[in-house]
Amino acid sequence: MESGGEKKRVVIVGGGIAGSLLAKSIQFYADITLIDPKEYLEIPWASLRNMVEPSFAERSVINHRDYLTNGRVVASAAINITDTEVLTADGRLIVYDYLIIATGHRDSVPTTKTERLNQYKEENQKIQSAHSILIVGGGPTGVELAGEIATDFPEKKVTLVHKGPRLVEFIGTKAAAKSLRWLRSRKVEVKLEQAVDLNSTSDGSQVYQTSTGESIKADCHFLCAGRPLASAWLNETILNTNLDKNGRLMVDENLRVKGRNNIFAIGDITDIPELKQGYLAQNHASVVAKNLKLLMAGGKESKMSTYEPGSAMALVSLGRKQAVAQFPFTTISGRIPGLLKSGDLFVGRTRKQIGLQP
Repeated sequence: MESGGEKKRVVIVGGGIAGSLLAKSIQFYADITLIDPKEYLEIPWASLRNMVEPSFAERSVINHRDYLTNGRVVASAAINITDTEVLTADGRLIVYDYLIIATGHRDSVPTTKTERLNQYKEENQKIQSAHSILIVGGGPTGVELAGEIATDFPEKKVTLVHKGPRLVEFIGTKAAAKSLRWLRSRKVEVKLEQAVDLNSTSDGSQVYQTSTGESIKADCHFLCAGRPLASAWLNETILNTNLDKNGRLMVDENLRVKGRNNIFAIGDITDIPELKQGYLAQNHASVVAKNLKLLMAGGKESKMSTYEPGSAMALVSLGRKQAVAQFPFTTISGRIPGLLKSGDLFVGRTRKQIGLQP
């Protein structure tokens, strides 16, 4: 807040893990508006557990209103930005003094928490009623989903198909090899360097064709391919020249959009050279919260906090008790890294960070 003046208007576009933590952190220091197409925050790394245990989603899908008690929530998409306002899809013009873009990746999810919980129940029913399941995509999402199903439903026939030469390619070869061994030890059939034509089934046969001519019978399938960035809308805004060739917003060391004094970007949408992971997005939110508090109190820009890109650390859950962990100098697998993540998937810790009961 400016000394002696009214609170500054801060608009946050995107209610994912970064935008929500930032909103919670500064809600008593500014006049906050959170713009998000959905009415809730979803802890993204818990979504696969929700599919095998729908009741888990009661804690990991959180209405924005539960943690944002001193701000406005606009349940709509942002569609344009000017130097002073954000235009939403439902026709609102929202004035800002400071703007933060935190739209991350594009997800096709329902608007309300109730609808999202019902969606998880439907996906669980799909798994329960299937004898054979096809998972397409061997990134962290595909590997973790295969691990969850193999752990909770060991009688199911699970096939994972991945077009790359190894699983979870964003981490090192040792971690990828350990993930592969673990899945195969749980009777998951893993097919590498193959693609699947999901439209290849005919007459309800439920037999899918791969790029090498193999046939895979499956009662249902889950597509776990990468999601596109939610930045295409920025091409028609004042920030269209601030996007790099990959559609990410170029930011400076203070996480301001380059060339903009009052616009920041956080989370996966930034061009910071690091793995796009939730705990790093939370670190972005912490840095921007400090910088906004400083600026709104009339502090000097030279005193702003800087962000150091995160090192290559990754945790991939393998069922409920095990995981593969990659640290800068070593890779470990089994129950010890599983204790770090797999049990509660950091849901209790994340809830505490936004001021809720674990």
